[in-house]
Amino acid sequence: METEPDQEHLDQNPCARTVEEELSKSFNLEASLSKFSCLDLDKELEFRSDLIDDKEFDIPQVDTPPTLESILNETDDEDESFVLEDPTLLNVDTIDSHSYDTSSVASSDSGDRANLKRKKKLPDSFSLHGSVMRHSLLKGISAQIVSAADKVDAGLPTAIAVSSLIAVGTSHGLALIFDQNQALRLCLGSTSVGGQYGAISALSINNDCSRLLCGFAKGQITMWDLASGKLLRSITDAHPPGTAILHIKFTDDPTLAICNDSGGSVFELTFKRVMGVRTCESRCLFSGSKGEVCCIEPLHSKPELKDHPITQFSLLAMASLTKILVIGLKPSLKVWMTFPYGRMDPSSVPLLAWHFVAVNNSVNPMLAFCRGDMVHFLLVKRDESGAIHVTKQKHLHLYYDLINFTWINSRTVVLLDSVEKLHVIDRQTQEELETMEISEVQLVYNSSHFKSLATGGNVSQALALVGEKACYQSISSYGGQIFYLGTKSVYVMMLRSWRERMDHLLKQDCLTEALALAWSFHEGKAKAVVGLSGDVSKRKAVVADRMVEILFHYADRALKKCPDQGKIQVMEQHFQDTVPVIVDYCLLLQRKDLLFGQMYDKLSENSVAKGVFLECLEPYILSDKLVGITPQVMKDLIVHFQDKKLLENVEALIVHMDITSLDIQQVVLMCWENRLYDAMVYVYNRGMNEFISPMEKLFKVIAPPLNAGKTLTDEQVVMGNKLLVYISCCLAGRAYPLGDIPEDLVPLVKNQVFEFLIRLHSVEASSEEEVYPYVRTLLHFDTREFLNVLALTFEDFKNDKQAVEYQQRIVDILLKVMVENSDFTPSQVGCLFTFLARQLAKPDNTLFVNRTLFDQVLEFLCSPDDDSRHSERQQVLLELLQAGGIVQFEESRLIRMAEKAEFYQICEFMYEREHQYDKIIDCYLHDPLREEEVFNYIHNILSIPGHSAEEKQSVWQKAMNHMEELVSLKPCKAAELVATHFSEQIEVVIGQLQNQLLLFKFLRSLLDPREGVHVNQELLQIPPHITEQFIELLCQFSPDQVIQTLQVLECYRLEETIQITQKYQLHEVTAYLLEKKGDAHGAFLLLLERLQSRLQEMTRQDENTKEDILLKGVEDTMVETIALCQRNSQNLNQQQREALWFPLLEAMMTPQKLSSSAAAPHPHCEALKSLTMQVLNSMAAFIALPSILQRILQDPIYGKGKLGEIQGLILGMLDTFNYEQTLLETTASLLNQDLHWSLCNLRASVSRGLNPKQDYCSICLQQYKRRQEMADEIIVFSCGHLYHSFCLQSKECTLEVEGQTRWACHKCSSSNKAGKLSENPSENKKGRITSSQVKMSPSYHQSKGDPPARKANSEPVLDPQQMQAFDQLCRLYRGSSRLALLTELSQNRGGDSCRPFAGPQSGPAFNSVFQKENFQLQLAPPPVAED
Repeated sequence: METEPDQEHLDQNPCARTVEEELSKSFNLEASLSKFSCLDLDKELEFRSDLIDDKEFDIPQVDTPPTLESILNETDDEDESFVLEDPTLLNVDTIDSHSYDTSSVASSDSGDRANLKRKKKLPDSFSLHGSVMRHSLLKGISAQIVSAADKVDAGLPTAIAVSSLIAVGTSHGLALIFDQNQALRLCLGSTSVGGQYGAISALSINNDCSRLLCGFAKGQITMWDLASGKLLRSITDAHPPGTAILHIKFTDDPTLAICNDSGGSVFELTFKRVMGVRTCESRCLFSGSKGEVCCIEPLHSKPELKDHPITQFSLLAMASLTKILVIGLKPSLKVWMTFPYGRMDPSSVPLLAWHFVAVNNSVNPMLAFCRGDMVHFLLVKRDESGAIHVTKQKHLHLYYDLINFTWINSRTVVLLDSVEKLHVIDRQTQEELETMEISEVQLVYNSSHFKSLATGGNVSQALALVGEKACYQSISSYGGQIFYLGTKSVYVMMLRSWRERMDHLLKQDCLTEALALAWSFHEGKAKAVVGLSGDVSKRKAVVADRMVEILFHYADRALKKCPDQGKIQVMEQHFQDTVPVIVDYCLLLQRKDLLFGQMYDKLSENSVAKGVFLECLEPYILSDKLVGITPQVMKDLIVHFQDKKLLENVEALIVHMDITSLDIQQVVLMCWENRLYDAMVYVYNRGMNEFISPMEKLFKVIAPPLNAGKTLTDEQVVMGNKLLVYISCCLAGRAYPLGDIPEDLVPLVKNQVFEFLIRLHSVEASSEEEVYPYVRTLLHFDTREFLNVLALTFEDFKNDKQAVEYQQRIVDILLKVMVENSDFTPSQVGCLFTFLARQLAKPDNTLFVNRTLFDQVLEFLCSPDDDSRHSERQQVLLELLQAGGIVQFEESRLIRMAEKAEFYQICEFMYEREHQYDKIIDCYLHDPLREEEVFNYIHNILSIPGHSAEEKQSVWQKAMNHMEELVSLKPCKAAELVATHFSEQIEVVIGQLQNQLLLFKFLRSLLDPREGVHVNQELLQIPPHITEQFIELLCQFSPDQVIQTLQVLECYRLEETIQITQKYQLHEVTAYLLEKKGDAHGAFLLLLERLQSRLQEMTRQDENTKEDILLKGVEDTMVETIALCQRNSQNLNQQQREALWFPLLEAMMTPQKLSSSAAAPHPHCEALKSLTMQVLNSMAAFIALPSILQRILQDPIYGKGKLGEIQGLILGMLDTFNYEQTLLETTASLLNQDLHWSLCNLRASVSRGLNPKQDYCSICLQQYKRRQEMADEIIVFSCGHLYHSFCLQSKECTLEVEGQTRWACHKCSSSNKAGKLSENPSENKKGRITSSQVKMSPSYHQSKGDPPARKANSEPVLDPQQMQAFDQLCRLYRGSSRLALLTELSQNRGGDSCRPFAGPQSGPAFNSVFQKENFQLQLAPPPVAED
């Protein structure tokens, strides 16, 4: 039953009589609301936007969409507890330097927002886009909110809703209604009702602004008539009692609304009026017991889109703590999409927002949903069949957590992060346009309603945690404006118009930034543009006019702010920072009239500014972006650069300028005075169509020194090069230095240049001038380049008859000038005839050259009486032949002359033509510059196909005949060649090498792999006697390298080699061979004899003997002997070891005995003791310590002597023993710690429980919590897959092993190559079969509401993969393992002796599992995570 409002009480409400403050003149809310109330702005912004491919991320459609009931029955994994991160580990950064204030939250209900994410450095968006948003305080509304709180106890504001009216709810149950002029129109409700219902927690105004829905903290809902202020409905039974209303939303249908309570449930409210009675029917759309919804957003369409096909479905988006849903309320309830969040911060706030956008020339709604730092955009559209498709568009990954998302138009969104900082983002480019602090708003948070404090706080912990940052009811958008509700105020924010953004920058004196922003408007690249309408040309004109105004202001400011006093450099720097900006934008706007008119006149008032202005023009002129300049400015430009001595810059500028803007007389005089020849040529060519005069001027500069035989200066060389390039350009029809000659002048210019070049004499010729001075000068300057110019010209004039005549004439002139004169070098003459040969070799040749001239050139180049320029003559003749000149010569005569002149490259060229490849070998061998290339040549001929057998045989025989010469040239190359192509003739080759040293080098390269020669010894099959011959030569020429060589050599006989080494008395080598033969004792005796002889030499040394050399020899021999004993002691018994070591010890101690008996001590006594200790330390590893002591004490000398004589030896042995014992104990401790660490880590890994990747069976795809048909066991595998035992058994995934049932994962085993389970466990290790880990009994199906109780039904066992992993861990400590090492170290080192510390190997230490290498751990490693 409806309750009518108390009209008398309403009239007496003091809030209704409060006089509203007027807004400032700069803000008109009503105008702004009407301005952005249509879709024109969105369409304008989308007009030139980049299109998004809506098929790129298309979500695949299913045949049968899930029903609403199945979606609502899905679990949200709410049994998993939320674990907050450690706040001490969070990174809380400071605010950017360009923010106005620190980021603080003044609201007492804001909760803890210290949980910030990482923060990246923000770009300076202000300099790029200016101030995009304009924010204003609604003074009238703010004042009346404070007044209502003070005078009528309305309480603090709690919620806001905006349409054509503004509604503000309070904590004491009142709803204040303001119009567009901020006048208070209505005060709905009363404090008494507020005491009963609690605070207003949600507000909603319908489309036509006729109804207001109020949701209260204690769960009631009221509907008000905004025209009359009457209470139309008071709804108390729409949802379960004891829960607060979090959201209430009108849909486009005024009789349909949606509400969401603090229990997480969503209800549909249908308003009806039957027989004058208003009723409300409630239907549950989503139950909070299945997952709590904390945000809802119906799709609203503007009047111009009311006929859009999507609107008939009345779409509703809902966001729970784990997923979002999009459902259609009409014509029947249907779920169109579900989308899970994935892993998210449990304290982050889910957000939803709809907006219509234009994509691919069609307008469709787009849903933005976000939680945490990720924003997703979903495009919703209807296909021809009537079904709705949801396509995922670009996502936005941020570096801050969001608490609000608002569309301001289809291309611009406004985000509010958890530290109350606004971010304006361009949706398509994802560029951040502006950031702004709003801490001054003191934003109202809805935390108390999410915690449902008014009804006792009966909400879940997860919802309460989200409510800490919830501000859904504090922010409302309408018509492109966003309203923010603070504890004492209301703020509105909107996009600035393009003029306001520029004016904002101008007020802050940011003129450069204002110009850059204006240019982005002009080019259509700016973001969030408002107020710039019309076609492209009109928009550009409007912006250009505004830019011109700013440029005038900029120029005035630059002149006013110029420092009056100080260094000139300071003034120059000031104008260099400002003037280029004026020049840039004037040229960008194509306003040269403005640049060279008013701007130039204005800047010319300051001489420094004028100079900087002129210098700024240079890069534009050089890049041809600025061609036409007024004559006055060009004159000033040239004078300025002249004054600054920048003549090269002037020349570069002139050749890029329009000739009509130049004062030709001024420029020509300047060019002659300063030798600016490029500019001079340009002026003559372009200004006077004169092409010959510049050449005459240049010839006058370079001809005199060339005729006099003088060396040209660098400047003259540059001028000569310019002359050649100029001639080439004229003959090719190109303008110099850039551009093209007009087509009508091209034939004339070519004729003039040819006529000029072939003149018999110059204009001012003297009587001594030789004929054809211009051709002669160019030939002397650079013969090759001049001929190249002519060659290029001849290519262009093939079809020109007159040009053909010129070709013949100029060729005749060239021959006359160069052949009849002896002042040209062979290289120059060769260049001429090479040029002629190339021209004559062309198929369409029309030139005629007397053949006798080529014979003369051949005689000239091959003259044997002239040894100078030998290489140059040969190279010239070779180029002539390669260019086709060989047809001009008799080949036999050419070969004779080349051999006589020792032109071996010419001979090679001729022999190659005649296929006489064997003679080419002689050419290489006789040419000292290329003699080493003979090896590659022989190899190529013999290996590369394409040569006949006779040719290869001739080359092979020639190489055999010259083998000794080849070996002497490069032994390693010769050896490689022999091994490759002459392997069967090795003995013949060796027989040819009579020089023993040469033979040694050859064999070493052939047999020793260390020489770097790539020889396959197996294919070579060297006979043993050749290897032994090499060893004998090695003993002669390099005896110190014999042992190292023998270690890498193969194919030699030991007996014969031993005889060779004995012949040359190489005792160490003989000992090595005896040991290799197996006669270790014989090798030992030989080394021992050598050691004893050296010890005797040291004992009887005289004063002339070098002591260090003798001692070094003794030490080396002793080290070799010790190494021999150590290598062989492993394979000997105790008695045989003693037979090796004790004679060595005796030999080292004998000199000490003699020294002790002598009157004077031996000078090397201490050194011998040190060496003896080294022997004792080495033999202690193989001989028992008591045996060593007994042998020393039994010695006749020491037995009769005193203990002090051997005290040093004994103490040294004991020190060694103590060191080894400490080393053993330390090693054992480290190994035990390592093993303990590995076992602890393994045990910790296998102790972790298994985590199924899904809560449904991987075969039947039903959730194991839902299946009720039979008492199936749940089997979880280490790979994360989960099955019902019945389903797994139906797939035959069981195996009987040793009487026990083993399970295998169906998915993993199906990917095995064999495709079947192997009954052999060892085979399972090689496959990809994953055994079951845990079985769970279905005992949790006791009652519908009970939580699932899991029960382990079988012991953990190792699957094949885990067994294989554990075997690898065991093998890590196997082989020469650490346990074996410890065992060996702890046992006796000798066969019959015992260590002093060795005890009986019994007791727990030796019977523990650590002594059993085959001990197996019954543990399971952690499950392998699937990709």
